[in-house]
Amino acid sequence: MTELKKRLAENAARIAEILPQYLATTDGDLSLLYESMRYSALAEGKRIRPFLVMEFCRMFGGRDEAALPFACAIECVHASSLIHDDMPCMDNDDLRRGKPTNHVVFGEDIALLAGDALITRGYEIAARNTEVSPEIALAATAMLLKNAGAYGMMGGQQIDLWGEKNKVDFPLLLKMHTKKTGALIRTSALLGGFAAGITTEDDPRMQDAALYAENIGLAFQVIDDILDATSDNITLGKPVHSDIKQEKTTFLSEMSIEDAFAYASEKTDAAIKAIEKYENNEILTELAKYLLNRKK
Repeated sequence: MTELKKRLAENAARIAEILPQYLATTDGDLSLLYESMRYSALAEGKRIRPFLVMEFCRMFGGRDEAALPFACAIECVHASSLIHDDMPCMDNDDLRRGKPTNHVVFGEDIALLAGDALITRGYEIAARNTEVSPEIALAATAMLLKNAGAYGMMGGQQIDLWGEKNKVDFPLLLKMHTKKTGALIRTSALLGGFAAGITTEDDPRMQDAALYAENIGLAFQVIDDILDATSDNITLGKPVHSDIKQEKTTFLSEMSIEDAFAYASEKTDAAIKAIEKYENNEILTELAKYLLNRKK
């Protein structure tokens, strides 16, 4: 676990060093928008999605230089989703990563634009990755667009909003989280494969990467639901009990905390099994265990 924490810190620092270069402008008329974009994208966090890009690239024998643009791209798209998620028309949260949410600081109008600008910037960064072939850059960008849109993350968000006023059964709950949270986690793993020179999602290595990601994505969400019910604002860095207040269906609507943790453990084991045949899988194996036992 010590090696994992060291690697997480190193990767987070590297993203924090490179990402600002993608979020700079010399146009003073746009300074407020870019400040809002940087406020959310550069906020301190675990950087799990960029980490997945980097580590899958490494496990599959690729170069860090090829993975870094994709890692920055996915972080921009993820930051965009957090800005929009927190807005009054969505979850209406005023705290994120221990700081006031974007719309609290910059207003709803600028926050909306910053979220839109970050997601499109992410697509541009992926498409302009010159460390991979143009064919791979195109395939990776198309996959990112698909999984961030109505088919993936945004579709999951729509189900989440619908579920605030309607009963969500367990199959729909799984579908929602596979899309809302899981789609970008799966995308991160596949971007790592593309960075390593794999040209198609049909490659068996990509299928194993997707299986790992899908399982840790569900485990991640289960633990999120548990922490929302059991943690506090300071520890978690965002408001707790928000799911209960909004009467959302969560994994704890379907099972006890003990059963939910057991379910997350099963998904973690399945994720580890998906990559156990690969050399240098140790860091990703430890990551799955770490996400299961995290406290924030």
